[in-house]
Amino acid sequence: IDFSKFSSIKIGPKKEVKIINEDNYNGEFLIGRATNTLISPNADNLGILDDRYKFIKLEKGYLKVGAKVKNRVLYNFCKRHNIGGFEFLAKLPGSIGGSIKMNAGVKEEEISNNLIAIKTTKGWIEKKDINFSYRFSDINDPVFEAVFEIKRDYDSQLDLKLYNLRKNQPKDPSLGSVFKNPKGDYAGRLIEAVGMKGMKKGGVKVSEIHANFFVNTGGGSFDDMMFLINEAKKRVYENFGILLNEEIII
Repeated sequence: IDFSKFSSIKIGPKKEVKIINEDNYNGEFLIGRATNTLISPNADNLGILDDRYKFIKLEKGYLKVGAKVKNRVLYNFCKRHNIGGFEFLAKLPGSIGGSIKMNAGVKEEEISNNLIAIKTTKGWIEKKDINFSYRFSDINDPVFEAVFEIKRDYDSQLDLKLYNLRKNQPKDPSLGSVFKNPKGDYAGRLIEAVGMKGMKKGGVKVSEIHANFFVNTGGGSFDDMMFLINEAKKRVYENFGILLNEEIII
């Protein structure tokens, strides 16, 4: 896989990637759609799910979904079938497995809200046995499948509201929000407050639209991205005593 084409930020080397299923997984790092992951030139032992995990089934009032299904594909399916609770997936890049692992969402709408269980190398694990919090889960194994509860009908007003929330996000290649929002504040506000909005290193720039998005303006490198990440952490800590934690995976 050529990550300079595959990754949503268009940064990364060409690397061999193992196709993973439940029988051959051996500790590889799963790349998903590389929408939230910065791949270094030295990255190794990478894996991607087999296409057998690309399915959506409605069974007895539950939704069974393969972890390789793209977020947008599940959103479209739910909209067509009048299933609510997945409106927030409309503009979230990535796939269901990665979204569950990081408890992806928009505001209080999170993928764990409707989750019943996931299938990993250890078999089926119920939601009550997993710790979920803001953009976090303690899942350390690959997610192959998930079962969701259907709680309500599709909500077009909520869909529009969530869509409008995301209108202020840059269109250039990025990994979405670089940092998690610290309690009671916003990473974007803090990065802007320390004078980094619009700051550029090589081909990577702190977006002028939203300072928590670092965008590839063309030819951006892993080192460019790491420089800006470390600079933001350093400046925010020096000015506010707040340690920013990455939402992306490096």
